[in-house]
Order: sequence, then structure tokens, then C-alpha cells
Amino acid sequence: MALAGWDETRPLLVCPLCRADLQRRSDGLSCLDPECVHHAPSAFPVVGRWPVLVDFESSVVTRDSALSPEGRTDTGRSADGLPAPLRRLVKPLNHVAARNVELLLRALPGQKPRLLVVGGATVGNGVDAVYRDPNVQVIGFDIVTSPVTQFVADAHRIPLRSASVDAVLVQAVLEHVLDPSSVVAEIHRVLKDEGLVYSETPFLQQVHAGAHDFTRFTASGHRFLFRRFEEIASGPVAGPGTQLLWSMDHLVRGLTRNAVAGRAARAALFWLRALDRLVPADFALDDASALYFLGSKREREMSAGEIIAYYRGAQRSG
Repeated sequence: MALAGWDETRPLLVCPLCRADLQRRSDGLSCLDPECVHHAPSAFPVVGRWPVLVDFESSVVTRDSALSPEGRTDTGRSADGLPAPLRRLVKPLNHVAARNVELLLRALPGQKPRLLVVGGATVGNGVDAVYRDPNVQVIGFDIVTSPVTQFVADAHRIPLRSASVDAVLVQAVLEHVLDPSSVVAEIHRVLKDEGLVYSETPFLQQVHAGAHDFTRFTASGHRFLFRRFEEIASGPVAGPGTQLLWSMDHLVRGLTRNAVAGRAARAALFWLRALDRLVPADFALDDASALYFLGSKREREMSAGEIIAYYRGAQRSG
């Protein structure tokens, strides 16, 4: 696995609040700036091998939850209660992500480029190639510890130096943050000039992750979220058939009051997913289950007129 080591990651870390350098203390890390509130000893505790670089005053992450043994570790194990064959029907390989990640990897510059995974407690569906590529240094973080992350952080304040990474992967994360625009601004900040971003975000999906699910985006809304990026590719991750599967899953959950029953119904109706291939691209954009965006960093923002003209769905007049 191509995870960057601590010696490679440590020089990139900064205070999430003021972005000053960090210093090592016996019980954790703290900010070097004496005027910063995080200059105090143990401002950033270390849990196991993971420094917790969170400004708790501005985050939904609390110090207690970050340090609690019950709630701070993500092992990446499935908890849906279904046998492995049914799990594969419920959540098949994301071929769109696999294709786009290959595009991203081919576009990365030079030797040992750094790729940041935002919300990387588990290896995302279809992005395994990122972790297998020996030429890439993968840096990952999430609000919980994980074998595939180097630190704990809140994506609203990424504790990395500006212009320090060559690419960012943010898959199925932006719906779970309070302010997606602030997170994308942070992604823009930590990327080098012309750095790459790959994002997947739901459009028509029911609530998942309970209280930590906040936002959905249309294709135009998703594009405007990344308005300070040049588009390389974008489109549906999954279309109306997959969207219908989500609805059937949650309808059965509601009728039976049982999440496993809903997932079983999704597995039984797996063939609906094949209908995605029959829907023209413009109709799929208006009824997608999820959307992707692959782009490169730029300084100029899209204007209001540009985002209106950007619409490529089936409801164009004339």
C-alpha cells in the first residue's frame, strides 16, 4: 500500500486554526505560535499513532468523541448484516470511479506525487488503484482513526500547508460536512498550482450516516461547488436505475422498520441498475443517483452566467 510514512507527512502538518508550524510535546502536538489558543500543551493529543489535529471549538468533532475508544476507530469492516454475495449485489464495483482514478493517476506529475484522501477512513469503492500505485504518496485523514490514515482532522480546516499536495480524492464525503464550499476552498488551498481533484457526491439518494448527512447537489450545483477548478470530466456515477434501487431499499426499510430487509430488497432488484445504460446522458444528469467531477486547480471562478450556460440536462429550452 502506497501510504506516505510519518517522516514524509510530519513536515506538511500545520495548526488547523492559524496554520503555524507544530511542535512535539510529551503528550501530543501544539501550535508554535504563542498567540494561538492551540499553543497550550496537549492542544492536539495523539491517539495511538494518530495526532488529532482538530479545532474543537469550530468542529462537530468533540474532544471526547475523538479520544473515546468506542467511537474513534474505523476498521473498514462491513456492518450491513448481509452475506458477502448479497453485499456485492447491493454495492458492486464503482467502474466510473475506477476509470476516473486511472485518468487522475496518469495526469499526476513527476516522481512520488502526493495525493490527499479527504474522509479516507476506508478505501473507497473503485479507487483501490490509488493505494496500489508505488509512485504515489497517499496521505489520508478522517474524523476517526483508521489503518489507512495518518491523522485525524476536520475537512473544514485541513491541517496541511498550502500548495503541499498534487491531487485530492474526496469520494462520498461532501454530503457529510456542514459547509461543502469551505471544504472545497480548503482543497483548493492545499493543492499545488494545476493540482487535480476528483470528487463524487450524491444527488438523488436517501439519508445515510444519520445525523451526519446534510447536503445534495444537482449536476450544475456540483460544478459550481468546484467553480475555481477547470473541468476535465464530469457526469453521473450512477443513473436513474440505481436511484430507483435506493428508493426501493428505503421504501422496504420504512414498511418493515428493518434496514437489513431494505438492503435485501436492493439485492433482489439489482437488475434495475442495468437500466442506467438505457438512459441518454442528458436525462441521466437530471436523475442521477450520484455525480462526479474531475478537475484541475485554477484561480478564476465561474461566473453566474457561466454556470447557467453550463447546464447539460434534458430540460434545455429550444
